[in-house]
Amino acid sequence: MRIEAIDLFYVALPKIERAADGTQDSFLVRVRADNGLYGWGEADASPLVSLAAYICPMSHSNIININEALLGETVNDPDDVRRLRAKAGAYGLDIQQIDHAVAAVDIALWDLVGKHLQEPVYRLLGYRLAYPKLPYASVLFGDTPAETREIARSLKDKGFSAAKFGWGPMGKVSLENDVALVAAARDGLGRHPELMIDCGVVWGQDDGAAYERAVRFADSRITWMEEPLHPDAVDAYRRLKDRRPPVRLAAGEGCDFFRSAEDLMTNGGVDFVQIDVGRIGGITVADQVCRRARELGLTYVNHTFKSHLQLAASIHVHAGIEQFRYLEYPAGGSPLILGLTAPTGLPVNQKGMVDCPENPGLGVDVNLETVRKYQRQVRIEIDGKVLFESKEP
Repeated sequence: MRIEAIDLFYVALPKIERAADGTQDSFLVRVRADNGLYGWGEADASPLVSLAAYICPMSHSNIININEALLGETVNDPDDVRRLRAKAGAYGLDIQQIDHAVAAVDIALWDLVGKHLQEPVYRLLGYRLAYPKLPYASVLFGDTPAETREIARSLKDKGFSAAKFGWGPMGKVSLENDVALVAAARDGLGRHPELMIDCGVVWGQDDGAAYERAVRFADSRITWMEEPLHPDAVDAYRRLKDRRPPVRLAAGEGCDFFRSAEDLMTNGGVDFVQIDVGRIGGITVADQVCRRARELGLTYVNHTFKSHLQLAASIHVHAGIEQFRYLEYPAGGSPLILGLTAPTGLPVNQKGMVDCPENPGLGVDVNLETVRKYQRQVRIEIDGKVLFESKEP
């Protein structure tokens, strides 16, 4: 197949709130081949900045846009996808957004090749079977413990057997308020569902503050304490681990490339490495991290706070490894979470698990009506020459 076109779409809700909610907008890429097949991908990044990485004028040999790297190229198998991911990275070596931006087209290329070879992506990655994953509903803390308790109760009523609460007021009021938020989440969920806590990098380099919370949060029987420290605070993570906290540690969503994830895994002392396929450069790089985590005896978990298009891309990465059992499952109210996929997203089955799609490629398609409804119209020109203009999907 020859890459005939790379279509770019910036979609967003009419109003964007200042909240740690990545489901308010998105950047989508569709790769079309000369045989009529196409693949879709999604990045977890600023849509307009990511779009620019596909069309920006060349600055020098290490700043060449993604379109120029890929248009007209041949792609027929997984090796071609990996080759093209490397080529786009080399062309855009000094484009600082490159790993986020290229993630969308990398995912789209895996989707395209899967359709071409009539195989789901997890098989293209070398796995024979796909194991069901335990979805944990991923939501933000309420503004108060009482609001958090009600959110937790609603998730329990929906049948979730695991939930993660994060960001919001965590770390911004007092130690006692932090403890009350976590206790309220546990109270609302009840005794048995698993509870994960995302601290939203709020304590920076302060491993002492993180340890103090870990001790207090342990009473609520949490599965892990996620991102209490800054993504780059690898030494602080190690200090925190050396304090022997009574809860397990999770981090990794801020890793933008393989080496940063490997540094965190080998030197940070985390128990769970959480990788965002839409940030780290796509399925190609996420797969490398997943295999490295397995070698190191750590647990790989997807980070997904976007649509079910990205959720589908994420589950394929660790679908073939039975012991990597968790699946972050966005459960907010944004119409872009389920609305971007057709006819629906990845459902929770009767056993409370999520199955990896068995259809070719990612196994889901994009709902073009949703794209039309929420598409932002963008026109970029320089000296009168149009570099990009939004088109109908």
